Amino acid sequence: MSQDLQLSKHVLIVEDEKKLADVLQDYLRQSDYQTDCLYRGDQVIHWLSTHHTDLIVLDLMLPGLDGMQICQEIRRSSTVPILMATAKVAESERLVGWKNGADDYVCKPYSMREMVARIDAKLRRLDLFLEQASPLNSTFKVDLAKMEILVNDTLLELTPVEFRLLNHFICHPSIVFSRDDLLNVIYNDYRLVSTRTIDSHIKNVRKKLQPMFTDDEPIKSIYSVGYKFDPK
Repeated sequence: MSQDLQLSKHVLIVEDEKKLADVLQDYLRQSDYQTDCLYRGDQVIHWLSTHHTDLIVLDLMLPGLDGMQICQEIRRSSTVPILMATAKVAESERLVGWKNGADDYVCKPYSMREMVARIDAKLRRLDLFLEQASPLNSTFKVDLAKMEILVNDTLLELTPVEFRLLNHFICHPSIVFSRDDLLNVIYNDYRLVSTRTIDSHIKNVRKKLQPMFTDDEPIKSIYSVGYKFDPK
């Protein structure tokens, strides 16, 4: 990764072992990353509401709020890459982490050089994806901090649930999602909600997109499966 590219990238380290966090921060800064450290889990969501980061290194066991809960909450409105770091190595733990939205799973104690290399690789792939999706990005602009989405510079009036739903579609174009998949995105406990609730939210989002897509339906219905986001 070039130095100019790295200078534009920020990594948030969430780790209650201060010495470990400080060492990782030093390694990342030597690789020209911007960094911040948080030492409690209950600080993360508030920090993200007022700051931008390109990637999060997230410890599992944290005071205030554990890493799984944080990961779940972040995934309600953001697709920022999350590397979960923990001393727990059981397969079941890794599966839970991935299910809750973690992008990678690093077992402690980890090599600092390997961690930096993993971060480099994850951000390189993200840059490649953004380049390939540039036509979509030029149409849709998402502000996660404000929970706002603009379509061709026109602000959509979205509820929080509608924002999470449309943001998920924008981040995953052309991918088919079942109703259960989408309920996992917009609710903490979708078991209390009928899967048909998704149809109602989709209808509302479509109505708000319709003035900008008069000749197209960007959210496609996939018979007996669910929905996908595929604007022309």
